[in-house]
Amino acid sequence: EAAADLMRGLHAPVTKIKGVGEKNAATLEKLGIHTINDLLYFLPRAYDDYTKLSYISRLQPNMLATVIGTVRHTTIRASANGRRDFYMEIDDTTARLGIMCFGQHFLIRQIKEGQHLVVRGLTTFFSGRIQMSNPDMHVVDPDDLKTPGILPVYPLTEGLGMKQMRALMRKIVSYWAENIPDYIPESTLERVDLADLGWALEQAHFPAGEDHLMHARRRLVFDELLIMQLTIMANRRAWQSIPAHEITVEDDALQAFIDAAFPFPLTGAQRRAIDDLRADLAQPIPMNRLLQGDVGSGKTAVAATALALAVMAGKQGAIMAPTGILAEQHFRGIGATLAKMPSELTNGKTPVVALLTGSMNSAEREAVYAGLESGAIDVVIGTHALIQSGVTFNDLAVAVIDEQHRFGVEQRGALRSKGTNPHLLVMTATPIPRTLALTLYADLDQSVIDEMPPGRLPVKTRVIEPNERHRIYEHIVEPELERGHQVFIVYPLVEASEHIEAEAAIENFDRLQRVFSHHQVGLLHGRMRPAEKDAVMAAFRDHEFDVLVTTSVAEVGVDIPNATVIIIENATRFGLAQLHQFRGRVGRSGLQAYCFLVCDSPVEDARKRLRALEMTNDGFQLAQIDWQLRGAGDLIGTRQSGQSSALDEQMQPELVELAQREARTLYEIDPDLTQSEHELLGVRIRSLQDARSDVS
Repeated sequence: EAAADLMRGLHAPVTKIKGVGEKNAATLEKLGIHTINDLLYFLPRAYDDYTKLSYISRLQPNMLATVIGTVRHTTIRASANGRRDFYMEIDDTTARLGIMCFGQHFLIRQIKEGQHLVVRGLTTFFSGRIQMSNPDMHVVDPDDLKTPGILPVYPLTEGLGMKQMRALMRKIVSYWAENIPDYIPESTLERVDLADLGWALEQAHFPAGEDHLMHARRRLVFDELLIMQLTIMANRRAWQSIPAHEITVEDDALQAFIDAAFPFPLTGAQRRAIDDLRADLAQPIPMNRLLQGDVGSGKTAVAATALALAVMAGKQGAIMAPTGILAEQHFRGIGATLAKMPSELTNGKTPVVALLTGSMNSAEREAVYAGLESGAIDVVIGTHALIQSGVTFNDLAVAVIDEQHRFGVEQRGALRSKGTNPHLLVMTATPIPRTLALTLYADLDQSVIDEMPPGRLPVKTRVIEPNERHRIYEHIVEPELERGHQVFIVYPLVEASEHIEAEAAIENFDRLQRVFSHHQVGLLHGRMRPAEKDAVMAAFRDHEFDVLVTTSVAEVGVDIPNATVIIIENATRFGLAQLHQFRGRVGRSGLQAYCFLVCDSPVEDARKRLRALEMTNDGFQLAQIDWQLRGAGDLIGTRQSGQSSALDEQMQPELVELAQREARTLYEIDPDLTQSEHELLGVRIRSLQDARSDVS
């Protein structure tokens, strides 16, 4: 019991730490740190290894190096396209190093001559001398250099310096490393051969060496995966205990719908997915199925069939999409499909399909609410407006969620609470390797659509150098625009800041308006309000623009059948799975489409990764490669808890499988975790859940 109390003590507010007052607590809150547990698991984003510094005089091109120097000179340089870059030189007494920070002119206010900086980045050779571009850098404390070691580098916020943060961490880590009870059962630790929890926390913050850090992070990742698995399994058991409507439809009725609704024959993979969900719907246990399919593989036809089965059974169906424009697209597409349903399947009436989005006025919204409550509306298609409090269904039996990774478990729960216990189909176009999907979506049964409908031409993909841009504009883009086709040009998130991302897009928008002066150029970026984004996308869809300059917001699902070219700038900053998503924006209508990846990195590994996109159009194969190269964080974008963690990149396939196996073993022996050996693990899971619901 004393151990359990200690565990609960982790969830005390940070103000319980001696020396942390209300003011410090407010600063920490900006970093998402509310409790002692949050602080303890706030892992460094990098480490300064003062045992491995390079002298500037010994740097060679294409080296990943860390140097320490004094700032000798800072200036702003204007580039040809009007961008303002920050340039400085640092000196470590052996030589000077030039550092260029593209588009980051604001650094002139932050970096002063005479400061000592630690700089880590890739060296390049530019006009006869070695320099670095956009390296990772921060001001260094001369005290850090007195006893060389490995020091943590934490994300900071205004009012919190690195020295202060490290001191606070040292204090808290040294206490808890000694006192934290290890909640993973002894038997599990023996089987998986992992480090002790207290030791792992200490080494993750203040590692004695690289191998110590690797073992520490391995242990923390395992814990995160195991707890995630056990939580998901418990959730599944809870909702499956409430029965669902059994929906059975005869073979000939289903075939009659398919023949009438789809002008094309379904692929074998679509058929298999429909068989899977039909078998699920016939059960009194609610379906919870994940439908994974590459961009353009025809998931929407499967979703439409699921909704049709609900309508045939005289019940209601719903589909929830992440954005207004996607909801409208489904409303048009699925609405048209359901309208073709033979009337003998629905007792002579045409299904009533409604749209519900946040941009509707209150009278329109009230009319939809009333129709859903009375049962006059059979199928509703909408955004998260569907799960708001005013929405009551008469008899919701089947719910579909499009683009799972945009919605957490909470939204799935909220949608589920709208019916007696509706069957749920979750769709995603983000291919996830099977092992990882089984972990992230342990509560979902999986169907995969792994073949493309016939007649789709693969998108021709090429990695190009920045200096080839204008040739592409001239020989590919211009002729395509002349034919009346449309073009996407994507600028990625350079920093973790929508501000800089938007600036890059806005600056290039001005340049591209001059390049394509005979055509209409539109702009879409992350700082626009959702309604503005939807309006721009709708205008592009309706061909009011020929070229759309966009940041990474133009992702999933939006259908611009007329778009045939996509150019992705700074392509090395994206994961393969995400690049594959972007590529799926074009070539959706049988026209030959092109994707150009502008590679601005001299690193050979980065190029090699991009070449995988030249070789294959198979999203699942790319996701597997991406996972092996970059870890899981990039694949899934955001984690189920909504908290992305510094451990994402460590989620190696074998560790994921290990955690899966252990979670299943524990769940079979003791699903409620009440046996004495598992009691602390139960306390840990419950207290993490409570903490999460308090914060959210």
